Amino acid sequence: MLQRKTQTAAFWRDQFEVTQEDLDFIHELVLDASSPLTTDRLALRLIEEYLRRETSRMESELSKGKIYQPDKPYTVGQTLVFPIMDFAVAEVTAIRSGENPEHGDFSVIEVKFLENGVKREFASSLKTPHRLNQTNGQGIVEEGALLTAKEIYKLYQDEIEESLLYALEEGERHVEFVQVGDYWLLTDMLADVHVGHLNIAEAMIEMQGRPLTSQEILKEIDVNADVSQPMQIISINHALGSDERFDRVGNGSNYVWYLKRLEPKEALEIPALLRPHSPRYNRALLSVELLQIEWELDDEWGESGIGSDVPSVVPSTSFTLSYPHRRHGTLPLSNRTRSFFPSGSEGRSIVTVIDGRWGKHFTAWVVHGGRYVSGLREWMEEHSLPVGAQITLERTRNPGEVVIDYRPRRMKREWSRFATAPANSLGITFEMNKVQITCEYDDYLIVSADDTKQLDALAQRVEKTGTSVDELVEQIVPELTKLSPQGTAHAKTVYSAVNMIWRCPPGPVFYALISNRRFRDTGGGFFALEV
Repeated sequence: MLQRKTQTAAFWRDQFEVTQEDLDFIHELVLDASSPLTTDRLALRLIEEYLRRETSRMESELSKGKIYQPDKPYTVGQTLVFPIMDFAVAEVTAIRSGENPEHGDFSVIEVKFLENGVKREFASSLKTPHRLNQTNGQGIVEEGALLTAKEIYKLYQDEIEESLLYALEEGERHVEFVQVGDYWLLTDMLADVHVGHLNIAEAMIEMQGRPLTSQEILKEIDVNADVSQPMQIISINHALGSDERFDRVGNGSNYVWYLKRLEPKEALEIPALLRPHSPRYNRALLSVELLQIEWELDDEWGESGIGSDVPSVVPSTSFTLSYPHRRHGTLPLSNRTRSFFPSGSEGRSIVTVIDGRWGKHFTAWVVHGGRYVSGLREWMEEHSLPVGAQITLERTRNPGEVVIDYRPRRMKREWSRFATAPANSLGITFEMNKVQITCEYDDYLIVSADDTKQLDALAQRVEKTGTSVDELVEQIVPELTKLSPQGTAHAKTVYSAVNMIWRCPPGPVFYALISNRRFRDTGGGFFALEV
């Protein structure tokens, strides 16, 4: 069987490009569909159309003459089709005897191609084997051994979707198509949702003080009654998604809308201190002890326990509060906490957090791309939680709610490492001061700052100058060891201190510790200065 273009990787990876003919096909496909079509459905149907076109063209070309095969005899005036030459059609104009002892008696035919008048010679009545003799007229169009549209899509999905989405989103005819979520429809199919409708939606959300579903908003908006209910919902979702005032806070196929101006800043823009740095390091050199400490920290950007999220059947979990999250009133989406909140890879989802102490309800936003939950600043302030606090999460019967609590203890003044950042410097200094604590906490992690804006300014300077994690660790460790009577600093403490000004998971910090000859591993996770 001859190889079709659509069966080759070269076609889909290098040659495939959505054409005007393809867009006409997609336009009619969406128009005739009873409901909007997803990107993958459009891609599959387009691949099927390519296969159909190719088969149709092959059958049409093959009907114009006899398929050329070297072992067959031909006569002057006979019309031949050459599948190997993209089904070019030629007429036999002359025949002579062949001259090649290797092949015995055979003929040479001269043909003239009808499209361009070019003349060429080919063998005929050939007795020796030839690859073209394996092809027959039926085999060229047989489907049994061909890749299906689904198989082609699976193999070349990225290349096919890239070309398709470019044509639908940015091509010359992009205004004809509208995407709502992962669904595509025609612009003309949308109901008219004007700015007045959107102003009403804004007022509704503000008055009720909570996110509203598309259906709730649609009840108060007079949209064209001639348009079906599902299309009205799609139309309002598209209009709200195109207006900068609104933010979709549902996940999956759930469309729930809120106002961006009512959301905390941390929900709309990832704070600098929550954007991780991931420098390269030799992870194989980390000791078992340090890997265990890394697992205990359960940093949302760390490498320990990847793919081992706490199962959704586990009723509760606990974690320690790090400085970046305490600074911005957020919770990490780590292996231990992720399954307690709505899942997603981008955008935001809304969730209700219930204070396990006082029963107060908080609205929180799951920022999927940043791997954190924002909106807990007020809760942390009310309970005076320090960095290193032991936080617990508990599931409820409602998947949109989660109970948050801490492990209480009698109020007591405890020592904490207080950081200061001299103006216009790249250094950070530490001293010990007492703070009031009413919860269980990890003593190795606790760090504090009277002036957090001062530290924020230092973080900006460190970022601007491109300071590395090795430089930070080398500067910070001596500051920490001077606070200890033993002259040591724990790996957790170094990690916590670095993250006051430079967000980084434990691995690179620990490697910076063990690879620096100035520091000596004294066991138990402690490091001292070499003397």
